[in-house]
Amino acid sequence: MTDAALAFAAHVATTRFHHLPPPAVARAKVFLLDTLGVAMAGSTAQGAAEVLAAARGWGDGTGATVLGTSARLPAPQAVLVNAFQIHCQEYDCLHEGAVLHALATLLPVLLAEAERRPVSGKALLTALAVGVDVSCGLGLAARQGLRFFRPATSGGFGAVAGLASLRGFSAETTLAAFGLHYGQVSGTMQPHIEGSPVLPLQVGVNARAAWCAADLAEAGLAGLTDVFEGRFGYLPMFEGEWDVAPVLAGLGHRWLVAELSHKPFPSGRATHGGVEGVMALRAAHGFSAEEVAEVVVHGPPLINRLVNRPLPASPSANWARLCMPYVLAKLLQHGEVDLAQFRGEALTDPATHALATRIRMADDGNPDPNALAPQRVEIRLRDGRVLAHAIPEMLAGPNRPLTEAQHLTKFRRCLAFAATPQPPAEALVAAVAGIEAATDAAAALRLR
Repeated sequence: MTDAALAFAAHVATTRFHHLPPPAVARAKVFLLDTLGVAMAGSTAQGAAEVLAAARGWGDGTGATVLGTSARLPAPQAVLVNAFQIHCQEYDCLHEGAVLHALATLLPVLLAEAERRPVSGKALLTALAVGVDVSCGLGLAARQGLRFFRPATSGGFGAVAGLASLRGFSAETTLAAFGLHYGQVSGTMQPHIEGSPVLPLQVGVNARAAWCAADLAEAGLAGLTDVFEGRFGYLPMFEGEWDVAPVLAGLGHRWLVAELSHKPFPSGRATHGGVEGVMALRAAHGFSAEEVAEVVVHGPPLINRLVNRPLPASPSANWARLCMPYVLAKLLQHGEVDLAQFRGEALTDPATHALATRIRMADDGNPDPNALAPQRVEIRLRDGRVLAHAIPEMLAGPNRPLTEAQHLTKFRRCLAFAATPQPPAEALVAAVAGIEAATDAAAALRLR
């Protein structure tokens, strides 16, 4: 048996709340609240109604809440729907080094478990932290660009870890759950290329698989053992080139939840450097959209791979969120990038499409296959001026975090898009702020 599976399982089984340093606890609460809001907004996004309708056909019931709605489903179905809703708008938090949206698979299983039986706030935060360590640790071990959709593939193992923590699994049972989950792991990059809702669906499928793996392990079914480093293990098969040793050395010392980044805009993270650059140049120089002759975003190969795509006449919402010309055209039109711009008639607005023809991207040749920065935005105005803004690192990352006011503004805006009226925003803000004192986290969060 190799090292990674045992090390991750032991980390999950032995970590307790008192092991978490204050910065990790603080950031865990920030992204708990952020993810709740994003999930609620996702309840009215493109594809959400269809996913919920299908999930109801697999069994209705009272097991767990579908966030942002009045629906309740058996836990595996609720987990799938909630995971889809979290990622379907490209608005959920991520670890940039791992290129992984860590809470999309993780939080749905934790909330479903918390509705099944009383779970303390401290236990919830601990499970969140170890789940992020596992999923993002696998992402950080990768030494080449994305071969599969890591938020689904690595993310599912994080969900297993978080659920094992909440259920108090031993290291042996956690290892079995990892092995049982590996047999179900899936997630291709093809939906990203096509701008398809299959992309967030893959997140949901892996979150549900994590729930099932934990149930099977708890029932005593044996799983694989060389899960991550075996001849056909996860790292060689899904990541190709990898080195997990530095990740294992940091377990219990480096808390990856403290390294998560916000998504300040509801579009692919790879578009955010372009958004920041245009906003900064407009604030400094005050030009209008009509004055812009051309926008060029220079950045690493990864951002070109992810969001350098043409804008079709009738894009899907998923395509538009991952299309730099569309996102920056909306920004030039409206001065902001908002959830409403990826719905309905906004997607085919002729003025947006005309502006998008003046926006392009350029590969800067960065040798790091996972780099999102640095980026450089250049704007050529019709009067001949050329304006430039450099982005050495991404906005809303751990070194440039959102302010509390910006974080809460995003949360409140998300609640406005929920399918059914939600508890007052301030009630949920207060509940998350004091969640470590709760003896029943689900009750505190108004889930039961």
